[in-house]
Amino acid sequence: MIITKGYSANIAKAPLSPFTFERRNPKPNDVLIDIKYCGICHSDIHQARDEWGGSIFPMVPGHEIVGIVSAVGNSVTKYKIGDKVGVGCFVDSCRNCEACKSGLEQYCSEGMSGTYNSKERDGKTPTYGGYSDKIVVDENYVLRIPENLSLDATAPLLCAGITLYSPLAHWNAGPGKKVAIIGLGGLGHMGVKIAHAMGAEVTILSQSLAKSEDGKRLGADHFYATSDRKTFSKLSGYFDLIINTVSADIDWNSYLSLLKLNGTMVVVGVPEKQVPVGAFSLIGGRRSLAGSLIGGIKETQDMLDFCGKHNITSDIELIPIQKVNDAYERVIKSDVRYRFVIDMESLKN
Repeated sequence: MIITKGYSANIAKAPLSPFTFERRNPKPNDVLIDIKYCGICHSDIHQARDEWGGSIFPMVPGHEIVGIVSAVGNSVTKYKIGDKVGVGCFVDSCRNCEACKSGLEQYCSEGMSGTYNSKERDGKTPTYGGYSDKIVVDENYVLRIPENLSLDATAPLLCAGITLYSPLAHWNAGPGKKVAIIGLGGLGHMGVKIAHAMGAEVTILSQSLAKSEDGKRLGADHFYATSDRKTFSKLSGYFDLIINTVSADIDWNSYLSLLKLNGTMVVVGVPEKQVPVGAFSLIGGRRSLAGSLIGGIKETQDMLDFCGKHNITSDIELIPIQKVNDAYERVIKSDVRYRFVIDMESLKN
């Protein structure tokens, strides 16, 4: 077994603290990765505090992982020692269902094995995430990082990046398409960058105009405050595609009214409460309300390659692991532009 250092939540809502645990030795198809950086996702906070229920403790969060291959199993063909690689939100799946065979492992009918707060395929062994110095993953669930992208700012692409890339690609964002991103946070800022690179006309819909200069810098063509009710009348029937990144309690019906005939609003943020949707918000313009969950391995690699081609990374604030609890509080207050990334070298301190 491999002795591993990390930070864990030992019970719900407890501060994260140093934690030593064991990783398995690499099997024939496994890759051992020395973790260099790991992004902080809001879902890390939800799960470490058991806000979604069913959390497994002790928990080592983290599913935006980048690092360097330090060892490979004797059957590994895709990677070699020294390669820059990443691990996203899951580390395995059943591999046999229709979704898995279609490259949509995130929708595995038996349930994917999350990178943390989950179980290996044996149904018993808990998974531990990227707030640690190393991880062992089957090569088929490892991603290759483009050489031109900086490792630290690439980490959030493994969750925030693919969460926005997948719906933008699936609903064909591109030249001639008008795309709105609701919310300019860790998810939203990646949506702006990616939609802009795809060639779409990009509009940010934010509570206020406070981040309007940032929005334009990131690639937005337009920026509107949703606290101004005139925004909804002015933009009525304007968009082909709206990506809703926020978890706050907002009126989805008002945003659906901004869609063109046959337009789609895709939900990627998770509100705490059920959101009521009126039938007329949909049937009046043959509009669609949809959801999207990260991406499969192939699509995640496509996203990384796309970001490499367009030199897209996340806007980050780099922190040592010792500041993780402070960072959690700041994420809740939206006090980061736009994603925290942990420097795992700090585990040695």
